[in-house]
Amino acid sequence: MGPPLKLFKNQKYQELKQECVKDSRLFCDPTFLPENDSLFYNRLLPGKVVWKRPQDICDDPRLIVGNISNHQLTQGRLGHKPMVSAFSCLAVQESHWTKTIPNHKEQEWDPQKTDKYAGIFRFRFWHFGEWTEVVIDDLLPTINGDLVFSFSTSMNEFWNALLEKAYAKLLGCYEALDGLTITDIIVDFTGTLAETVDMQKGRYTELVEEKYKLFGELYKTFTKGGLICCSIESPNQEEQEVETDWGLLKGHTYTMTDIRKIRLGERLVEVFSAEKLYMIRLRNPMGRQEWSGPWSEISEEWQQLTAGDRKNLGLVMSDDGEFWMSLEDFCRNFHKLNVCRNVNNPIFGRKELESVLGCWTVDDDPLMNRSGGCYNNRDTFLQNPQYIFTVPEDGHKVIMSLQQKDLRTYRRMGRPDNYIIGFELFKVEMNRKFRLHHLYIQERAGTSTYIDTRTVFLSKYLKKGNYVLVPTMFQHGRTSEFLLRIFSEVPVQLRELTLDMPKMSCWNLARGYPKVVTQITVHSAEDLEKKYANETVNPYLVIKCGKEEVRSPVQKNTVHAIFDTQAIFYRRTTDIPIIVQVWNSRKFCDQFLGQVTLDADPSDCRDLKSLYLRKKGGPTAKVKQGHISFKVISSDDLTEL
Repeated sequence: MGPPLKLFKNQKYQELKQECVKDSRLFCDPTFLPENDSLFYNRLLPGKVVWKRPQDICDDPRLIVGNISNHQLTQGRLGHKPMVSAFSCLAVQESHWTKTIPNHKEQEWDPQKTDKYAGIFRFRFWHFGEWTEVVIDDLLPTINGDLVFSFSTSMNEFWNALLEKAYAKLLGCYEALDGLTITDIIVDFTGTLAETVDMQKGRYTELVEEKYKLFGELYKTFTKGGLICCSIESPNQEEQEVETDWGLLKGHTYTMTDIRKIRLGERLVEVFSAEKLYMIRLRNPMGRQEWSGPWSEISEEWQQLTAGDRKNLGLVMSDDGEFWMSLEDFCRNFHKLNVCRNVNNPIFGRKELESVLGCWTVDDDPLMNRSGGCYNNRDTFLQNPQYIFTVPEDGHKVIMSLQQKDLRTYRRMGRPDNYIIGFELFKVEMNRKFRLHHLYIQERAGTSTYIDTRTVFLSKYLKKGNYVLVPTMFQHGRTSEFLLRIFSEVPVQLRELTLDMPKMSCWNLARGYPKVVTQITVHSAEDLEKKYANETVNPYLVIKCGKEEVRSPVQKNTVHAIFDTQAIFYRRTTDIPIIVQVWNSRKFCDQFLGQVTLDADPSDCRDLKSLYLRKKGGPTAKVKQGHISFKVISSDDLTEL
């Protein structure tokens, strides 16, 4: 079974189609009428618009002609350039376009069964976390017989024009498509998770290791059904669509249609002086202005390969407008890369994507208010919603995406399309269960861009540990809904922090409700004991308070270990001490290296401290070799930390 499906305007395709066929009439959609309000918010189109059905525009109309990916697309007189690029991307992966255009063969015109054609179509979009089916009629806006918006160069093909109409209906009107980015559109078509890569900032032409790491990520994304496109920035409007020295167009989006790592045979190794080729195939959706550099059809490299070589290596081109280029040239020529990962299906039962719907709300009670504004509003910032997730291993890439609810449908009322949004990321205690109230020891691990786009994202390689993500609007005191999604190849267990402190319960009352909260960060353990010179020491920490304990990752082969391990404890009394132990991880039996015992009273100094390790037995036990550096903060206000 697929994901639950929402019916837009509660229109049921099969019922509406059957009624039209029964009555021998063509469907006319009462919820999206062929009139100006379906085109624009508050303006008129110069020239007379006539809404026509495909059979009135051409002979033998078709939804799809041949292979959906084989035809160039044009944006039309008033079309939207990102829409054409998104159509081209969508056509690359059959698993995506067949979901967006469900049962396309059933929807196709059949010249043998014209009595069964009802002028009704359906398309599906991933709309703010829900798959939504939109029903439309086939009336399309034209001027002088030509389609006003996008169309195919195969003049009797209409899938993109009808899909664009369904999308316009979903968002309110055709004008609502203005201002959408290509990633916005692809995400709505497919439910993928988008990331934008700055090729120049990544320095892929200079850093060889980073270049091949990028290739590995692109290869994995593409082979898992992801969609990828790239573009060259133009410094100003005048240089839009200006051709570079190598035949590429500035300000133009190219679609990736294949990516290959190729091992060469003995003869070709001599020809190219390399054992492997890292190759990327791109397509210009407009079908013109192809790459003229190395590996283009007129290049020396291409001519060195026989037709058999090309077929054996997989270096084939099926479309006009397609071309191959090497990874080096790809990194050298393109400035921006849009990577849309296919995250709809769990891999081997393991979820790669976590998502949650939330909202910014306003309340007079500061503890209930959930609209605190951006990080600049230090007094109210932590009143925003807070979400915690766990990275179980070091070195995994985590992509975080925050999408606000699209307000385009309210544009007629004078509301902005988007608010300025962003989010902050903090590395927190390994055992945190309650909301953050002050940022004393937490590491600020990342921040997104703050901008008035529909979606902002952050991509980072994170260390093992717990992280709290705080989604915000730039200004405090505003209300709106949002969708938070986190992608990682390891499960991260995203959940919201809703409680400010431990609940009052019979169990808590019986054993004593906490009166003190204590945060501790152990920065380092240094000059640790070695029994003999060649001994390997792999230290780790155990931080204890009563029956609760937190264990740090093991540091390999060092007597000067940097931990920056955080823990938080809610204590019934300061008579229950905080104990920090240092252990040496060994194959059969771990070795105790020493500990410190802390009262951690609220009146104690909150500055960084250093104490010598001792044997077990309390603060007066015998001193051992080594010391730890730490910061500890205690408060009798359970909502301070």
